Amino acid sequence: MRKLRVALVYDRVNTFGGAERVLLFLHSLFPNAPLYTSVYDARGASWAQTWKVVPSWLQRIPLFRSHHEWLGPLMPLAFESFDFSHYDLVISVTSEAAKGIVTKPGTRHICYLLTPTRYLWSHADEYRSSFSHGWKRVLLPLYDMCISYLRNWDRVASQRPDIIIPISDVVRTRCERYYLRLAEPVIYPPIRADLFSLQPTQIRAPYPSYYLCVSRLVPYKRIDLAIRACKDSGRNLIVVGTGSDERKLRKFARNSPSIYFAGHLTDQQLVGYYQQCTGLIFPGEEDFGLTVLEAMACGKPSIVYEKSGNAEVVDHGVTGIIVSEQKTETLVRAMQMIESIPWDSRLLRHHALRFTQEPTIERWRRYL
Repeated sequence: MRKLRVALVYDRVNTFGGAERVLLFLHSLFPNAPLYTSVYDARGASWAQTWKVVPSWLQRIPLFRSHHEWLGPLMPLAFESFDFSHYDLVISVTSEAAKGIVTKPGTRHICYLLTPTRYLWSHADEYRSSFSHGWKRVLLPLYDMCISYLRNWDRVASQRPDIIIPISDVVRTRCERYYLRLAEPVIYPPIRADLFSLQPTQIRAPYPSYYLCVSRLVPYKRIDLAIRACKDSGRNLIVVGTGSDERKLRKFARNSPSIYFAGHLTDQQLVGYYQQCTGLIFPGEEDFGLTVLEAMACGKPSIVYEKSGNAEVVDHGVTGIIVSEQKTETLVRAMQMIESIPWDSRLLRHHALRFTQEPTIERWRRYL
């Protein structure tokens, strides 16, 4: 594997989350592989400081490094500008434009698909609605033009990889629906069993009893549902993560003493918060979501939405609770169920170990 001339490609390198943990896993397989991306912001991506990162020409515009939401119309040009002719294998990890790289016949392109681009396909109506009121309404015609162009390009770009490997059955179904092509069998992203464990830490959380949300703070994650459910039911909630929706969510929480925004945590702090929580709440319609498995490896159950990819790895009533609605009262009932079940932490961890790096490597070998 290591003798191959390999390159990795990712949409943007300016933050840390589940997708970045996938990149770290691939980097462990190919430690010498450079990482090609649209923009690179070292301040938000300290995990990549030892990598060889190759940004596109968009890097010359400093404002774009942290405001990738403005880059949509330029992303096709950025990724088509790269030259991969001297590589044997290119692996793109993408939920946007990285799959649209151009490779020659001698270079194999594997796309590890996080999801078809949300704002173009599965969540297009939600994104468009933000331009349907207030001053943004004047931008709606321009927005529609850009979306039409990007949809056409994205569907063409989706045919460029030699194979597409989805991260969940939810993503596989979206691939077939929006890109009109079959994907390979699912390979779930792996977790690190050595990091997320039952071994106690010295970390102490702000509350003796609480629920946990670990997520980028963006609208489709629906962290607002978890906040409302915990406020209404008198339960404590710790929100771990940052993102564009943070200010709005803090305002929504209204300085409630039961809602705590922890921001970014180290891995050790995160493990401590997992181990001490009553359960993880994951209310959004997610493509997959590694945090559910991370919590499970730490012996804790999760509440997940049935249309999410992470529901595929949860055994209802055994390793977590699967809810059928994105409603506050539904989450409250799920928390009541969490509190009524005597969870077996060792059973939860045993289930999570099916999704660690070693078995995942074996699944990747067939393609490498």
